[in-house]
Amino acid sequence: MPKLPRLRRRTLYSLLAALVLVVALAVILLLRFHAPPEVARLLPESDAIVYFNLKPVRAATHFDEKPVQPAPDYAQFVNSTGFRWERDLDRIAVALHRMPDPKGPNGPVAYSAVAEGRFDATRLSAWLQANSRATETYAGHTIYTVPGQEGRTLRIAPLGFDILAASNMPTAEQIHSMLDRYGAGASPFSGSSVLTAHYHDVPYFSLAWGIGHVALPFSENGHVQVFGVPLPLSEDTDFVASVTYRTALHLRVEDFAPSEQDAAQTTTNLQTILNLLRAFVPDGGTANQQALHRAFASVGVQQQKSHVLLNADIPIELLRASASSR
Repeated sequence: MPKLPRLRRRTLYSLLAALVLVVALAVILLLRFHAPPEVARLLPESDAIVYFNLKPVRAATHFDEKPVQPAPDYAQFVNSTGFRWERDLDRIAVALHRMPDPKGPNGPVAYSAVAEGRFDATRLSAWLQANSRATETYAGHTIYTVPGQEGRTLRIAPLGFDILAASNMPTAEQIHSMLDRYGAGASPFSGSSVLTAHYHDVPYFSLAWGIGHVALPFSENGHVQVFGVPLPLSEDTDFVASVTYRTALHLRVEDFAPSEQDAAQTTTNLQTILNLLRAFVPDGGTANQQALHRAFASVGVQQQKSHVLLNADIPIELLRASASSR
């Protein structure tokens, strides 16, 4: 077999090298596309994770044009740092930690969070230094301990010019974990066990989602209550809830029941509750009432073996009305 001329061999090798590079870049981009957001990958081990991408919601509703009237403590923070969440917060992921003593000083649930947005580093650093009662240097970052709500301890650590971590857990273990993950580069393969177990169930392009025991903040005595109304769900039930945008905001909630019989009972109970709620929402009246009626009418509950699926469409005008009424 005749040998290829040297110039043709070099050209072939160059083409092969370029092809390998293109394939490698494609694989990296594909992994990044399928990977959870960085703010979620940085979170420590927890019972559940909730994520919000506020940028597209802000663009659709312009809720940042009508700032929330801040509480006194938050007003002081805004005046000192210039940061307003409705204008400057882009993405946030929150880890929910079940506390062993629900009636203890830390309540039933504690939180760890990673926030991405626009921060004035100089003003934020000055506020943290002025309000911290202790500091710690860990993994090249300063952790500030400031008084939190309801007497809890809140630890805050700026990670970069546009990202910071915080936790109100009693110990520093969780915020140390977030700093370790940040230092490791938060690869597409990193993340907590909750993220590994359930993120693949989150639909692509979701604006918001929650995975794990996302009902924890509403749990009491082992069951879930919303506004004092008990729901037919256990606080240990795993959920994958998501919001995507189509012609309306589409809500999807998947309940992982222990058995098909439990799923059937949950489906029946949810359908009964929905029928009762629909009876109280009139078909007519103001534009907002009509939008609310369409939202309830769109809700569907179905059982798929041991899973229960709830789907609903939330009209965008309902979200705009909610934003404008703040």
